[in-house]
Amino acid sequence: MTTSQNTATGDLDDIVAETDTGARAPTNGLAKSILWLTPLLWSIYQLWIASPLPYMLGVGVWNDTQTRAVHLGFAVFLAFVAFPAFRSSPRDRVPALTWLIAIAGAIAASYMAWDYAGVSYRTGAPSQTDLIMAGLGMVLLMEAARRSLGFPLMGVALFFLAYVFFGSWSGLPEMLQWKGASFNKAMSHLMLTTEGVFGVALGVSSGFVFLFVLFGALLNQAGAGNYFLQLAFSALGHLRGGPAKAAVIASAATGLISGSAIANVVTTGTFTIPLMKKVGFSPAKAGAVEVSSSINGVLTPPVMGAVAFLMTEYVGISYVEVVKTAIIPAAISYMALVYIVHLEALKMGMKGTSRMHPVKFMLGAIFIIASSIVIGGGTLWGVGQLVQLTEGLVGPMSTPVLVAGLLAAYVAAVYYAALHPDLDNSLESMENLPPAGVILKTGLHYLLPIFLLMYLLMIERKSPGLSAFWSSMFMLMVLLTQDVLKAMFRQQDKITAAFKFSVAQTLDGMIIGARNMIGLAAAMGLAGIVVGSVTLTGIGQVMAEFVEFLSGGSLILMLFFVALISIVLGMGLPTTANYIVVSSLMAGVVVELGAQNGLIVPLVAVHMFCFYFGIMADVTPPVGLASFAAAAISKGDPLRTGFQAFFYSIRTALLPFLFIFNTDLLLIDVGPYQAVLVFITALIAMLLFAAGTMGYFVTRSKIWESAALVLCAFILFRPDFFLNQLADEFEARPASEIYALAAAGDDNASLRVRLSGENLEGDIVDARYLLPLGTAGADGETRLLEGAGIEFRDEDGKLYVDNLNFGGPAEQLKIDFDWEVVEIDVAAQRPPQEIFYIPALLLLAGVWGIQRRRKTKEDAVIEGVPA
Repeated sequence: MTTSQNTATGDLDDIVAETDTGARAPTNGLAKSILWLTPLLWSIYQLWIASPLPYMLGVGVWNDTQTRAVHLGFAVFLAFVAFPAFRSSPRDRVPALTWLIAIAGAIAASYMAWDYAGVSYRTGAPSQTDLIMAGLGMVLLMEAARRSLGFPLMGVALFFLAYVFFGSWSGLPEMLQWKGASFNKAMSHLMLTTEGVFGVALGVSSGFVFLFVLFGALLNQAGAGNYFLQLAFSALGHLRGGPAKAAVIASAATGLISGSAIANVVTTGTFTIPLMKKVGFSPAKAGAVEVSSSINGVLTPPVMGAVAFLMTEYVGISYVEVVKTAIIPAAISYMALVYIVHLEALKMGMKGTSRMHPVKFMLGAIFIIASSIVIGGGTLWGVGQLVQLTEGLVGPMSTPVLVAGLLAAYVAAVYYAALHPDLDNSLESMENLPPAGVILKTGLHYLLPIFLLMYLLMIERKSPGLSAFWSSMFMLMVLLTQDVLKAMFRQQDKITAAFKFSVAQTLDGMIIGARNMIGLAAAMGLAGIVVGSVTLTGIGQVMAEFVEFLSGGSLILMLFFVALISIVLGMGLPTTANYIVVSSLMAGVVVELGAQNGLIVPLVAVHMFCFYFGIMADVTPPVGLASFAAAAISKGDPLRTGFQAFFYSIRTALLPFLFIFNTDLLLIDVGPYQAVLVFITALIAMLLFAAGTMGYFVTRSKIWESAALVLCAFILFRPDFFLNQLADEFEARPASEIYALAAAGDDNASLRVRLSGENLEGDIVDARYLLPLGTAGADGETRLLEGAGIEFRDEDGKLYVDNLNFGGPAEQLKIDFDWEVVEIDVAAQRPPQEIFYIPALLLLAGVWGIQRRRKTKEDAVIEGVPA
């Protein structure tokens, strides 16, 4: 590398260190050793508690609360040691006071682990020691979060804490006032139970997220990140605007193993941005393409910036369901970004060594994606059948046989890779890559750990934590053996050196994985303070009523305010913490307001809405850290890069509004054939939206043509909007028919019921609810009880809610006793909504024809100009 490249790399390392791993790099031997050993021990600890060994050996078995406390203790200690307090603080040494504070923070944060029995016994009546440790732990946790994440998240936590203690202040509006809490009550709730810091968020961090982050770090350390990057460049680099298209695809692949948009920018952007600039992209546009691609990486399953695992807890659905809901929006958003890049290349008159027609390119991309899904899914299913067959043939020996088969496949893949030279990691090598087929052969063994992870999650339906554990163990084996095996297969006399290098790489991967978790674990803990404050004070309901008041009962305005809150909070909060805060405050309100407007919004759709707009904050100026990282590489203006990236990401901001009103995009209650139709239709719509907003389709668009393309996109996304203007979606049936309609429903059906009554707060509720039905064949009363956990009574010809099963679906929907059944909504007989595709496609054909003729004339004029 040149000196300037080395300098740029150093600057980028500083950005990643300041935001992800810690900028402190002590030169003192003891401090250096501790900062090396502690994250390594943290990784070993997380692997230990995730493994079956503690239960098999009866050693080191801790409950969930204890493991969360130890997890937080590691994070707080490392936050103080690895992150300087201020920009002026020393980076080459750890001050003595910092050591003392770090040790105190670790002890206080892990207090629930080493005195769990005592704290549990004293629940509700904490001792003086409990309160001291809780107060000290909270203060040092907030400082740890400030060091590793900046002030904003700490500021949000302080805001909610101030409300906990001073909510009775007369200066507050009356609707916001509450009685306030004593120090004893606040610390008991927030730090000595699982309602606050040690709640769901930290549990997900210690149980799932750490292992996935570790898996990604190990996979990247093994060389998979560079492998995916070079594969994308080799396949797409020769096309018009090829480096930018390769950047999008490479970021998609990197996003599978990374939960950080900033790390994604730095990992792939170091290579992609200079090459984009070389083919004609301006610094701002080159950086913006990388930022938009990296943001999408966080939206892509399986990790989704750790939010996928939080959703399983908050929404109460399986991990597989979360992945299913996220896959189509992520896929079409990525393909639309590739198309945006192509349109940019056309607008700038770029040429490629390959003149593939854009339609052929998009059809080829769709075919490749569809084929990959079919082949991947078919392979997973086939392996599942093979596993069942093996279990039937060899019984208890099936596990060793299958492990041996996986190891044999790994050795064969490494042998195949050893037949080809290792990939060059330099920037210069990206300009002269071998064919994609050659690169593919060098890293097939990287696909096996990802395949194992997907198999355990999707086929075996193992827990995310256990799946990530076994996949991480496989990755540790890959790191330890791949270079040794290659040396053996190549008959090189470097086996000992290869083994030493492999051990060093393995340890570095474990350390990097742990250091990547410092800020995230601190964020999860601090988010617990916010969530605990909401449950303690009831401020969530107050804020919800305030936002509902501002929106005037309009669901669209409500969603706009939720999006705005997500973006504003996200300007200073990590995506995960932002998601926790916003979804805790607003998700239930959106569902409730939707029900009052006759729109039943699934809870997972609202949570996805909050997640999407939270991640948009990494793009949005003036704080968008991903944009600053990209600008550091491109040498462009950070604000200009951020605004350009936001413009490219408009399609991502559009999707959440669409899937709130059209949950087919999330594959909710959608069959396989309909899912294919939804994907194709949504993809065409998103491409048309991209063309409309970019002002270029076949050629440069006139304003009315862009508007027509956007209209076509809207019709394809929401054909029901126009059908609803012509014919009602539902027809009302009297409440007396509820049992007959319930009895007639199919399997897995739900009954759409309008209920009216007074809730616990004394407010009148008039809303619609979906009541799931039990097994078909039973009478309506039984199906309602089995499915929804609800019973009704008849009083003077009117039906009222008489009983609710505790924890049942109806009770979770916040339906209350004595509410009246007003009516039942039944799907009306009307034409299929897809009929509106016809005028949309005709309008599209008209725009295409007009632009095609204009393009032909423009090309003729250009060809007639003498050279």
